[in-house]
Amino acid sequence: MPVHVVADTVSKLTDLRAVLEQHYAVTSELLSDANTRCSESDAVVVTADLRAVDNIAALKGMLGRSSHLRKRIFIIDHKARLFTVQAYALGATRVLVNPVDQASLLAALIDGNHSPTISIEALPGAREAAMAGATALSSMFSAVLSGKAIDIRGAKGAAGKIADSIAEDGLSSWLETVRRHHEGTYQHCLLVTGIAVDFGLSLGVPKADIERLYSAAMFHDIGKAKIPLAVLDKPGRLDDQERALIETHPAAGYDVLKGNAGISPEILDAVRHHHEYLDGSGYPDALCSGSISDIVRILTISDIFAALIEHRNYKPTMPREQAYEILRSMEGKLERALVAAFREVALNR
Repeated sequence: MPVHVVADTVSKLTDLRAVLEQHYAVTSELLSDANTRCSESDAVVVTADLRAVDNIAALKGMLGRSSHLRKRIFIIDHKARLFTVQAYALGATRVLVNPVDQASLLAALIDGNHSPTISIEALPGAREAAMAGATALSSMFSAVLSGKAIDIRGAKGAAGKIADSIAEDGLSSWLETVRRHHEGTYQHCLLVTGIAVDFGLSLGVPKADIERLYSAAMFHDIGKAKIPLAVLDKPGRLDDQERALIETHPAAGYDVLKGNAGISPEILDAVRHHHEYLDGSGYPDALCSGSISDIVRILTISDIFAALIEHRNYKPTMPREQAYEILRSMEGKLERALVAAFREVALNR
């Protein structure tokens, strides 16, 4: 089996070649010079420091041109959740941590793709994260209705578990888990949180921004607690009065959360403005492109996509390909470059 090796330093490259050349036909290159000379390879082994932004950018470009590779083994320098998450977001099928022994590396190449294709029953992490998220959402909605304090810390903790689940089991498994076990507004909020996390990871955004993203996604529809369930879960087209009522939820969510010490200005902005469009046609403030933050732009795309693919008893689930085409058709409303970048999340991850 031909194996291609990519490393961010000469010493790492030399060490890996010495191990692999005993068993495989090996080609190699430094990440800084990577031209993806692996078209004839069955596997790629990558070893790089994922703390370096330049490394992440180079890997995104290289692996984006190498989707044919069935085995993509990442060897990371630091045993931390963030770097494991980042490796899988970049397309790894297996992640190992330096110093890696020869047996583990060879086993990873033999075992091949560990992408999450197993059944939902074998994914307790996804179910537990979804349950934690749904419990947190239920608590938040109840608090809004009763006028009690919202458990901000608990909601952020549940969203963090969702981020971990996305890293461990992948986006497709998360979508299937949530659609199978949850419904209505809770299903939607869980889907948005998972999709936003995966989108952020695919873009290589820093850890702090991932945390802002999953917090904003978790809280983005809290204003819907003020809207009757008969309207929220209506099976069919909303009339003008019902649509107007639905469109009050971003401002209502903002009002509920403003002044809370646990909610940052970025999250408040996302809660209020996740239905704004670049052309000024959104609500509640009819913002235009210059006034819409990057986090809001990412959240809006994730929110629309989640709404299109969520499962409802009264209609079939829209295929991800069709949902992505709808996003592409929203020319002028969504940032074109982000929609293009979202393609990998929408169709392949």
